[in-house]
Amino acid sequence: MRCRNAFLFAPLLLAQALFAQNAALDKRIAATLAASGAPSVSVAVVRNGEIAYAKAFGKANIAENRTADAATRYAVGSVSKQFTAAALLLLEEQGKISLDDKVSNYFPDLTRADEVTIHELLSHTSGYEDYAPQDYIIPAWTHPTTPRAILDGWAKKPLNFDPGTRWQYSNTNYVIAGEIFEKASGEKLLDFLREKIFEPLGMKTPGDISQHEPADASAYTRYALGPPRPVEREGPGWYFAAGELAMTPSDLARWDIAFLEKKILSARSYDEFTTEVKLKDGKETHYALGLQLGDWNGTPMISHTGEVSGFLTMNSVFPAKGVAVAVCSNEDGINLIGPVSRQIEEIVMGGSEEKELAQVRGILDGLRQGRVDRALFTDDANSFFNETVLKDYAESLKRSGKLQDLSQTRDEQRGGMTHRNYRARFDKKTLSLNVYVMPDGRYEQFLVEETL
Repeated sequence: MRCRNAFLFAPLLLAQALFAQNAALDKRIAATLAASGAPSVSVAVVRNGEIAYAKAFGKANIAENRTADAATRYAVGSVSKQFTAAALLLLEEQGKISLDDKVSNYFPDLTRADEVTIHELLSHTSGYEDYAPQDYIIPAWTHPTTPRAILDGWAKKPLNFDPGTRWQYSNTNYVIAGEIFEKASGEKLLDFLREKIFEPLGMKTPGDISQHEPADASAYTRYALGPPRPVEREGPGWYFAAGELAMTPSDLARWDIAFLEKKILSARSYDEFTTEVKLKDGKETHYALGLQLGDWNGTPMISHTGEVSGFLTMNSVFPAKGVAVAVCSNEDGINLIGPVSRQIEEIVMGGSEEKELAQVRGILDGLRQGRVDRALFTDDANSFFNETVLKDYAESLKRSGKLQDLSQTRDEQRGGMTHRNYRARFDKKTLSLNVYVMPDGRYEQFLVEETL
């Protein structure tokens, strides 16, 4: 029978569903942070054109016992690159530049500047050598520098390859691009971003991370599997247009909303911004302009990570779903941002993860008893699980203790199947699961492997 007051219950049911989803996010993120040992993680989730979830976990500063919250700023590193690209696209809309312009129009003294375009800079297909490939802070970076000094030191070297023939990530590209912006516009890049993007979108926290504020998250690293250690930061000038920005995940999410709604940029610029760049021989790069292109379980994903000393960030946007996920952490020695992002995406985009993880837990429970539900596996996998295999699995899983936590760490397509990795934390040992799933949902592979 139809309830004539059903419309009264719909908002209540929606609120209950969102509450349950947010509670699941709280639990999962807190557990993952605790398992990682990192000081903090802060996240923001966009859904249906608004920030649906924003929360921080852990400590912004360990020594001060200062708790991170949603207003705590983090350095976002190379996520800054998409803002630089957007600024140049806006400048192109004003008729002040073209992305097809040669670098020589602005800096003729750089290597082969008459062959490299701005578009190739923004897509990492120029050939200019990266001045900052290291994942730890080197002594030179602790001293102040200038963008021009970076260009003189790296953009006058021989190119690593002919322009347009290869894709190779290079921060040098974006320092050149930022210098071109300022020369062509007569404005400081950060001032322009504030006027044209940050202020119109209500983004109040973005700024240059070298201008540290007392409430900002502090930077940490770890050495091998050691505890979080305070780490020195780069001196002023080192990242500029390649990675200078700091902000809260919520402000990054406000940018994501504008991106999803195609605000700020014209339709033509948005297409140029998000279209994959191909090499001269037609090979794919899976990269647009400051944006990585991929998919999540078949759903198109536009993303970018960021890393500077002591900070990691991941920003992922799913245009087909109207969803975006921003994750920041203040320790660069462990990849916390990837697992947290995937956990959020699974919960927010369909809730399939809980069912999937429950099935994986069930399989582990069965293997602990020396048995499998063979209906869940392909013929190949069933042939693998012979008497000897089941005996060894049962004995080793029992020795590992009780399963405490299970999380997915990888999800990609390979060989016509979905390849997934899981992290299984038991009382006495942490193991990894190496799994292949067929399109019909059956398991072609389910390997339990020791993590050393």
